[in-house]
Amino acid sequence: LDGAFATLSKSRVGAIYVPGSTMLSAQGARVTALVAKSRLPAMYGSARFVDAGGLLSYGSDFNSAIVLSAKYVDLILKGEKPGDLPIEQMSKLELILNLKSARQMNFKIPQAFLLRADRVIE
Repeated sequence: LDGAFATLSKSRVGAIYVPGSTMLSAQGARVTALVAKSRLPAMYGSARFVDAGGLLSYGSDFNSAIVLSAKYVDLILKGEKPGDLPIEQMSKLELILNLKSARQMNFKIPQAFLLRADRVIE
């Protein structure tokens, strides 16, 4: 991660996207600290990063994914064949904004954007 962020700062990148991968999520606090140190606006693929101090995320609601997974486990345990179950795509996306982080980075967030957010962390 340190090498990746060193490369970002040398490359004069204007913003970054951090996917909600398991590996990066496990390093959430470290990733958000490195992003804050770089002073780059960052969008994350998981709300966990925003809860850890990241600026914003837009993606699937993690809790809804858990509920959907539990539904599949229940069906399989009741005898359904996994191959016969339909493939479902997450349909609920959440926009989450951390205003505290925005203020620390001196970002002005337009009111229209605040109104569209599903959750705003003060």
